[in-house]
Amino acid sequence: QVQLVESGGGTVQAGGSLRLSCAASGRTFTFHIMAWFRSAPGKEREFVASTNWSGNRTYAADSVKGRFTISRDSAKNTVYLQMDSLKPEDTAVYYCATRLGYDLGNGPGAYKFWGQGTQVTVSA
Repeated sequence: QVQLVESGGGTVQAGGSLRLSCAASGRTFTFHIMAWFRSAPGKEREFVASTNWSGNRTYAADSVKGRFTISRDSAKNTVYLQMDSLKPEDTAVYYCATRLGYDLGNGPGAYKFWGQGTQVTVSA
């Protein structure tokens, strides 16, 4: 049973930083893609960033490129999303997701396993 547990959300002022964590358990994730998505009120779930389990390939949405960094600690089975220079439009529930595969750029429909989400609120 795959479990993904996010943490690290909160409220921060614009320009600030947060680091989200996603603790993964239930299987070996060697051949998995790990990704972060976000959902804002009234908007579709949006891809944020992804990485393969070895961490040598990453991909980020244009809206967060240069501000957000995805990384993983394989010893801790944990994936991180470092978010810097946060903007009010980054306010959303952030979800961790995983699937078997190679491609980094797939949409939410390709992901089978999801965490419960963590709220990030950026005030102006």
